[in-house]
Amino acid sequence: MQPDQFAYRIIGSPIGEFVAGATQKGCCLFEFLDRGGLNRILARMGAKRGLNPVQGTNGWIDQMEREIEEYFAADRKDFSLPLDLQGTAFEMTVWKELLNIPYGRTRSYGAMASAIGKPGAARAVGGANGANCVAIIVPCHRVIQEDGSLRGYGGGLWRKKFLLELEECRLTSAAIPFPQHQLTLPFSV
Repeated sequence: MQPDQFAYRIIGSPIGEFVAGATQKGCCLFEFLDRGGLNRILARMGAKRGLNPVQGTNGWIDQMEREIEEYFAADRKDFSLPLDLQGTAFEMTVWKELLNIPYGRTRSYGAMASAIGKPGAARAVGGANGANCVAIIVPCHRVIQEDGSLRGYGGGLWRKKFLLELEECRLTSAAIPFPQHQLTLPFSV
């Protein structure tokens, strides 16, 4: 693989398929496939990073798949693979802070803003979460409303609820329907 390329392939999970991508440096993409479709996701990555997608795999994608399977089996709480992220300075600051939220815990958008020294920037934190293209591994699903309710998740609130319940987080949100028809189960959990 060349420095101007990233490898990608589709990885299944209990909550749907993901596009997994990695450069020579580490994981750069773990996006819900139904969040725009493969071509749109790859085009967005190409435009954002100036990288050309190459279908296939590398050691980082293989490690990503193993660690994601372990996460969904409740055998992994932290990810050890290296990340190769690129964003604005603000986005990178928010993403770094997301990595500080422990498994099984949540933080409000306001608390995130305060943690990065930008009190009052809760909406901007939400925007940076939305720009995160490494779902679950950079755990933007752990950010919730001040009152404990769920809001905003690119993969859908039902997935956010599923992930938080997997991590045994306490939720105060009303029931969010779980669409059975969208699931694919390529491995047992």
